Amino acid sequence: MGIHDFMAAYKRVWEGQDSQGFASLFTPDGRYHNTPFQVQATPEARAQYWDRIKLQDDISVRYEVLAETERGGIAHWNVTYQVASEELFQIWAKSTGTGVPDRKPGDPLPRMELDGMLVAEFADDGLAEEVRIWWHSMPQPI
Repeated sequence: MGIHDFMAAYKRVWEGQDSQGFASLFTPDGRYHNTPFQVQATPEARAQYWDRIKLQDDISVRYEVLAETERGGIAHWNVTYQVASEELFQIWAKSTGTGVPDRKPGDPLPRMELDGMLVAEFADDGLAEEVRIWWHSMPQPI
């Protein structure tokens, strides 16, 4: 698998909310850095991290491959989704550095936009050995 196939699969497992499919994109000891300071380094950790995608609705993933090498590549990606639970909103609110929108109890949950970069390295068998993402997010206006 190269970066084009990886990004097509990344889109498929995100929009399909497929935690096991996400984990299977990697070698058994592959590493997914969802931030520069957090890494999921086992199939179980990757699937557990990806489970939060199940708290999203109406997911749309777009991407553009910017560079491809023999064993890796770089892509820009953009995702929009409807926050489907207060739990996901709180996860986002605690992780963001951009401020939390004013919300009162009972207010509708926001639609989010994430924009990021991904750098991937692949093993000889085509599975991902190392994937790093850098991203930012913001709620879209209601």
